[in-house]
Amino acid sequence: MQRILFRKMHGLGNDFVVLDRRRDDSAISAGAARALADRHSGIGCDQLILVERPRLPAAHVFMRILNADGSEAGACGNAARCIARLVGEETGDRRVRIETLAGLLDAELLDGGRVAVDMGPPRTGWRDIPLAREMDTSSVDLAAGPLSSPVCTSMGNPHATFFVADADAVDLAALGPRLEHDPLFPERANIGVAAVCDRRRIRLRVWERGAGITSACGSGACAALVAAHRRGLTGRHARVALDGGDLDILWRPNGAEGPGHVMMTGPATFAFEGSFDAALLAG
Repeated sequence: MQRILFRKMHGLGNDFVVLDRRRDDSAISAGAARALADRHSGIGCDQLILVERPRLPAAHVFMRILNADGSEAGACGNAARCIARLVGEETGDRRVRIETLAGLLDAELLDGGRVAVDMGPPRTGWRDIPLAREMDTSSVDLAAGPLSSPVCTSMGNPHATFFVADADAVDLAALGPRLEHDPLFPERANIGVAAVCDRRRIRLRVWERGAGITSACGSGACAALVAAHRRGLTGRHARVALDGGDLDILWRPNGAEGPGHVMMTGPATFAFEGSFDAALLAG
C-alpha cells in the first residue's frame, strides 16, 4: 500500500494539508482535493497546498492552492506564511520568495513563529477584480439582507468587503454563498463583513470562495484594510481581528516605483505530520 506524506499547518486556524510535490509533480485532481479536505473521510482542511518546483529561478518554490471544493485559488495569505516558514526552516533562509498564480510573494521569517509577507499592490479596477460590468469599486451596487455597497478589491483573488456595525451579528453562513455566486462576480468572490472599531482596529469575518467560513483569511484581512482606508475609515495600518486571532496589516504609500504594497504579518503554525493511503487521491 503506497503511503503519501503530508504536513498539517494553519494560520490562525485557517488550516491546510501541505503536500510536497517537488519530486512527484503528477497532477492532483479537484476530486482528490475534495477527498483530502473532507473532515470526516479525509484529513480535513480549508485548502490543500501543493509545494511544487518553481517556474521562475528567483523563487524558492511554487505554491498551488486548491480550495476544499476542488477549485483553484490564486492567492492565500495564511498559506503563504505557512509555506514561507516551511521553506525557511528547510533552507535556513529567513527571506523566502514564493511563486503563485497571482505572482511572486516575498516573505520574511520573524521571531516567535511569525512571518511577514509582501502581498503586493491591491488592484481596485473593476476589470482587475473582476466584476461583470463597470462600476465604482469603492461602493459597488450589490446588496443582500442587511449587507450593501461593498468595496471590491483584488489581492490576487477577488474580495467584496461589506462594512457593518456588528460583524458577529451577520448571518454569514446564509449570505456568504449567495453573494459568492452573485452574477456580478464571474470568478466568484470572497465575502467579508467588517466592523471598524477605531482607526487602527477592524473586526472581520470572511466567507471564503470555495471553502466557506474560515477562522481567518489573510488576503481578506488585506482587502479589508485597503477597503477601510479607501472609505476614509482607517489609516494605512491596522490590526485586523479574525475569529482565530489578529493579523497586522500595513498598506504602504504609493511611491515612484508604483502602487504601495500590502504587508501582512502573523503566525504560521505547524500542527502535525503523517501519511495517507494513495488511494485517497483517486477522489
